[in-house]
Amino acid sequence: MNKNLVIASLIGLLVIVAAAVFMNMPDNRTAGERVGDAVDTLPQGVDKAAEQLEDRTPAERLGDDIKEGAETTEQKVDKATDGNPKT
Repeated sequence: MNKNLVIASLIGLLVIVAAAVFMNMPDNRTAGERVGDAVDTLPQGVDKAAEQLEDRTPAERLGDDIKEGAETTEQKVDKATDGNPKT
């Protein structure tokens, strides 16, 4: 087996394991940080602000950020096309 292939495979495996560990880390925010995040999120709705008070992994927070970004993009596209996808 090629030595470079083995090294690349090991590096790839290490990256995957490191990403999995990072994405499943516990939420280490203090109570003050959680309240601050909730206050910052309040304009987006009470439900989203309440989510900031819960224990959430980085993967869960990243998923919410991606969902929010998709919704924002969709709103901008609708506004730019006046709701007509043909324009």
